[in-house]
Amino acid sequence: MPAARVVTWTVSESRGVETSWVELGGDVLKGHGRAVGTVPQPYWISYELDTADGFVTRRLKVTAESADGVRTLDLRHDGSGRWTANGEAVPGVAGALDCDLGLCPLTNTMPVLRHGLHRAPGERDFLMAWVSVPDLSVLPSPQTYTHLAPGRIGFVSGDFRSDIEFDDDGLVLDYPGLAARLR
Repeated sequence: MPAARVVTWTVSESRGVETSWVELGGDVLKGHGRAVGTVPQPYWISYELDTADGFVTRRLKVTAESADGVRTLDLRHDGSGRWTANGEAVPGVAGALDCDLGLCPLTNTMPVLRHGLHRAPGERDFLMAWVSVPDLSVLPSPQTYTHLAPGRIGFVSGDFRSDIEFDDDGLVLDYPGLAARLR
């Protein structure tokens, strides 16, 4: 793995900030990060993300601290489409390849890189194992990514739509309505 890149975003939806240390090599991604936000309530998040070949999520470990206390999540994908959260099956996300940590721009990277959507035309529908912040609930989230232009992808999930700008490495530069990278 190459040396880690450090990426920081302002996260408008949470009125916070996130910093991620990201390693991209071949077709795997490793990252860890910290985020602080004030919406829906003040919270701290720390996470570790590990993917297998093809940028398929292997594991996401998250710790969240808020006035409600400390929560932890150990979300694992078995490589065959089955997920567990803290050792318990999560059947609603069966078949998903990716996690999507709420308010975290880094987790938009895996499907984009897997399909080269930041570089070439295409549209893909995904089911994500979406993790709500700060309560760390795991829920199914159907999402569509559409290549609009090099480095620009249309994103749709339910009623939410945004055109996201990515750098050449597939990392979010600008995600209107959610986050913007500090440059």
